[in-house]
Amino acid sequence: MCIAVPARIESLDGQQGVVDVGGGVLLPVNLSLIEEPAVGDYIIVHAGFGIQKMDKARAQEALEMLKALTDMDDDPDSVPSLQEN
Repeated sequence: MCIAVPARIESLDGQQGVVDVGGGVLLPVNLSLIEEPAVGDYIIVHAGFGIQKMDKARAQEALEMLKALTDMDDDPDSVPSLQEN
């Protein structure tokens, strides 16, 4: 399965950049699909490519949801049941 994640552009070097995907996790990305990328922009990253800009509020909301999901891995009892009541 593939997933696209929001990230903040931290640095640029031509069409290559480094993004923060939350919690200080830095990844190299290709920014050739992003029109006029700038440090501080929030983008969606998929398979090593920035594919679209997104607004800061939506990016932060999505990052918080992803963090909540990963926190559930630490506490199996917090994972909601898929069974109907």
